[in-house]
Amino acid sequence: MAVERWTDAMLDELASSVQRVHDSVDGLRVTAQALLQVAAQSQRKMDQFEQEIELVKQRHAEEIELIKQRQAENDERFNVLLEEVRYLIRGNQED
Repeated sequence: MAVERWTDAMLDELASSVQRVHDSVDGLRVTAQALLQVAAQSQRKMDQFEQEIELVKQRHAEEIELIKQRQAENDERFNVLLEEVRYLIRGNQED
């Protein structure tokens, strides 16, 4: 087996190659951190939107319930008035 001696030029090339790999890894690390921050911000916004949607749904459900209550009250008033009209009509027919 032949032993190959490293020359200064070969060592310089190796060092340059290692530096490029190191720089690439650093760049990837910075990019990954930036992407993680963007993802975290997006998740916070999504969580906030979900909370806002839940509040809107809750308010909407409360408003619907209030409308139903008012409608039931109006129906009851109408039925009372209708019964009064019927009573008056029967009274006039008997006379």
